[in-house]
Amino acid sequence: MPADPHPRETVLVVDDTPETLRFLTDTIDRAGMTALIATNGENAVELLDHITPGLILMDAVMPGMGGFETTRAIKRNAAWAHIPVIFMTGLTESEHVVEALDAGGVDYVRKPIVVEELLARVRVHLANARISHGSQIALDATGRHLIAVDGAGRQRWCTPQAERELTQIDPLWSRERAAPPEAIMPALLRLLADPSAGSSKVDVGDATIELVLVTRARHDEILIRLNVMRQGADVQRLQDRYALTLREAEVLLWISYGKPNRVISEILGISPRTVNKHLEQIFEKLGVETRAAAAAFAVRTISN
Repeated sequence: MPADPHPRETVLVVDDTPETLRFLTDTIDRAGMTALIATNGENAVELLDHITPGLILMDAVMPGMGGFETTRAIKRNAAWAHIPVIFMTGLTESEHVVEALDAGGVDYVRKPIVVEELLARVRVHLANARISHGSQIALDATGRHLIAVDGAGRQRWCTPQAERELTQIDPLWSRERAAPPEAIMPALLRLLADPSAGSSKVDVGDATIELVLVTRARHDEILIRLNVMRQGADVQRLQDRYALTLREAEVLLWISYGKPNRVISEILGISPRTVNKHLEQIFEKLGVETRAAAAAFAVRTISN
């Protein structure tokens, strides 16, 4: 199937109240975005080691590491400093608003939250972030391997994860080169010639490289995700790292490749319902609540 030309934005919600988390995740999902959650500042910072969301909704007052302190920690890290943070607060004094902005927040909404106002602010700041930081922001929430090319396959830029893999494919390759490694060019050109295919594969050494069309980010800039498949070794690494069964590790691996449950069920010869059951166990063992978060942990494990 062709890639979605409008990939879902990802919003990280940081709040210690279960009712607020449910309300916000439902609201964000209905708005066509993906919600990730953290119940405190420490978990939010840890999650950012695995995932780069497009925007963060931050509760100002939480036990332990509060919203202001968490935001300052995020802004001190150059890899996260570009992520816009919108504070959610029941505090009404002007000094609290000033503190939120001084901590690095770009905006704030008052509780109780008005859905239309929240979504309007989220969309504005997501759009501003894309403009100010360029097309490399939050294009893939799980930190997968991305490369941008033009219509002729000439290289524009790539993520650090992709750079590592491309260097393994060709040790003489560098991100300053005008094109990706020669070994993957036939598959890349096939995909560019027939975007409706959605993906193209090529065997390189002990790995299968799948090139997946993500989107045309802007004029003559096409985003390609690299799925580097070393299935046996990667499944074993996921088993060992997270104490998964063989089947759970296989499901998680295909989740990390961006495959939907229907495709995973066909690949593994099991029902979609069984895939869902395995996902429930995976979420519990990884301590996550969403598919995107599970994929992010898997990608980080098999990429290191």
